[in-house]
Amino acid sequence: MGKKSYLAMRRDQGMESSLLASDFQDLTNAAKKLANHAVKLGGLGFGTTFLEWIAAFAAIYLLILDRTNWKTNILTGLLIPYIFFTLPSILFSLLRGDVGKWIAFVAVILRLFFPKRFPDWLEMPGALILLIVVAPSLFASTIRNNWIGVVICLAIACYLLQEHIRASGGFRNSFTKAHGISNTVGIILLFVYPVWALLIGLL
Repeated sequence: MGKKSYLAMRRDQGMESSLLASDFQDLTNAAKKLANHAVKLGGLGFGTTFLEWIAAFAAIYLLILDRTNWKTNILTGLLIPYIFFTLPSILFSLLRGDVGKWIAFVAVILRLFFPKRFPDWLEMPGALILLIVVAPSLFASTIRNNWIGVVICLAIACYLLQEHIRASGGFRNSFTKAHGISNTVGIILLFVYPVWALLIGLL
């Protein structure tokens, strides 16, 4: 009798240890999956943020070119909403707060009372700051952080590219004319963020 109960106890202990080993194995597998998914999502998030910075600075670069040596009839004012939608969150939050309000206030005062001292090249940056400060939350939060904003950016990039190619006299000329390469590369960089964001959204 005692021998049988001892054997039963040994068998139960063996089953319990195998169950514990199985549970630990399941926990290990779950932890590995969680780590892999976290790394993947973190990598995609970093890639999206990095491309957002590139796209925003490409648009700013094109605005600077437009004010210096890129004199065309292209509607470069579309770069303002593009920057609005692609400006990285840290800069957007900074400009939407008191810093942006003070900049907008000074710009409006200069424009109203000292129009001769207000340079033409400040028109676009001033419009951008005003847009960021006064935009309703529907645009500043909902659409900006949504696929709608990404599609708007993609449409702006497509329009500017085809208008630039047309103004240059063809695709080849857009890469061979004076200043053509820098302008074309700047416009192509406008595509990196919206295309990536749409691909990530589809995954």
